[in-house]
This record gives sequence, structure tokens and C-alpha cells, in this order.
Amino acid sequence: MSGKRTTVEVDGQQLSLSNLDKNLYPEFTKGEVIDYYARIAPVMLPHLKDRAATRIRWPDGVDGGKFFEKNAPSHTPAWVRTATIPTPGSSTGRDTLDFVVVDDLPTLVWCANLAALELHVPQWKVGPRGKVHGPDLVVFDLDPGPPATIVEACEVAGLLRDLLAEDGLESYPKTSGKKGLHLYVPVKEPTEPERTSEYAKSAAQRLAEEHPKLVVAKMEKRLRKGKVFVDWSQNNPAKTTVAPYSLRAASRPSVSTPITWEELEACRDAADLVFGPGDVLARVDEDGDLLKPLLKEHQPLP
Repeated sequence: MSGKRTTVEVDGQQLSLSNLDKNLYPEFTKGEVIDYYARIAPVMLPHLKDRAATRIRWPDGVDGGKFFEKNAPSHTPAWVRTATIPTPGSSTGRDTLDFVVVDDLPTLVWCANLAALELHVPQWKVGPRGKVHGPDLVVFDLDPGPPATIVEACEVAGLLRDLLAEDGLESYPKTSGKKGLHLYVPVKEPTEPERTSEYAKSAAQRLAEEHPKLVVAKMEKRLRKGKVFVDWSQNNPAKTTVAPYSLRAASRPSVSTPITWEELEACRDAADLVFGPGDVLARVDEDGDLLKPLLKEHQPLP
């Protein structure tokens, strides 16, 4: 059964939106999801631009099943930018996939209409003719192992910031929108993706050696209890990180939210750093994009 459809024009493109009153979260409709993405677009799109997007879709809402979508579906409109990217060793058995590149508002609304609640992007960009560039970001995913929470992740983020600063690197935090934090370092594009991956790994290992009671840099889950895992592996070119301002799928809509170091240092309770769509729109109205430096402050890796 197909639901009600509404045709809208977004920046000159005709979009047919469906089931706007369907709940994708228990108390948040698809129409509200699309409205959030349309309103956050001015600060979100620069972080999506030129990056091959992996969409995680929940067609029946967060209580239904999800699926990861890397390849552009067969019904992708002609005006949506796609990039053919090599995917060696892909689970699909294909050597390349046609990724959607979310460069503009119509594409972002189109993704939201497909119930792509979460958008994940790599640390590298793709050129206008499809050339894959070297990474321009280093990212650390700070993942607390229970009973540790984001409060401990904040402590580790501060330690990691200081370690990076010793190497002459400024870093910028955001919440994962779930229980952890992400720390970004904008870097001058290296020719080899291995450079950023190796640097991130060595920084995580240094931190774990200096703070063994609090930090772990190894993947094994059994080592993480009560500690914060500094995951450097998202710098592998085949991996992605949830984009700034993306919604996350949970019982209530939360957002991967850029935060200040002051907020991070003041965090005393996990609830201090939980932000919903309305909170994030209000924050952007007040402070603009706290991650704007990622778009221009490219620093040489040591």
C-alpha cells in the first residue's frame, strides 16, 4: 500500500514526498525528519559536499529493520550527483559502486524522504570527475565501555586534544549522537591515506600508554570495560563516520552535534551532551557551525 504523496519544489527540482505523517521515531514523523534536514542544510551540506555518502535507511522507522545503502538505487533522479568509487573486497562482490554525493538541498531532502535517517561519510573527497582524493580529515571515535559513559569520553577527549596540540594540531569535538564523541583534525591532504591512519593509530597508542586505567587503543571488546576505546580505524579509506548534524536512530531523535571545549569540560552527566533536532537548530542560530574550521584550517601532519 503506497501512502499519500506530496509534490514539492526544492531549489528548482520537483520532489515527490510520501507518508509525511508516518512516525519514523515513536514521536517524530517523517515530515519532521525532512523539515529538520531542510533547516539544518546550510551548515550540514558543507560537511557532506564532495564526500561519497553511505545512507542508513529505516523505511519502517527506528523500531523496524534498517539497511545500509552505498550504491545509488535504480530510481535515483538524474539530477542527483553520483560518483563511481572503487570498492575492492566489497561484500556485494562488485569492484565499484555508484555512491550518492549529497552536494545540495534537493539531494538531502530526497535522502530524507527515503528514510535515510543517518548519513555517514569518509574522511576523503571525490573530485568533479570522480577522482578520489587523499584524506583531509583525521578522526578519532571515543567509545566508552560500560560502566564508563560520555563523561569519561570527555576526559579522554581533553587528554587527546593536549596530545595533538603537542604535535601542533588543533582538534574539534562533536557528539556521536549516541554514547560517544568524535574528535576531528583537519589536515593538509596527504598523498597516501596510510599517513592519516598511521598517525591516528600512533596517537591513540601513545594516549593508551600514558593513561592505561582510562584509555584503550586495541579493538578487543573485553579490554574496554570501564575504559574509553580510542578508535583510530575510521581513518581507513573504506570506512565512514556519521556526518556532523546527522540524526541518529534511537528511541528519540538525537543528533551528532558539534560542541565547544567548554561544554565538554563542563560535562558531569551523560544527559548534558544529548541534543535533539530542535536543540541543534537553536544552537546553530546562536553559534553558527562550530565545525567550520574543518572546512578551511588544514594543518600539516607531523
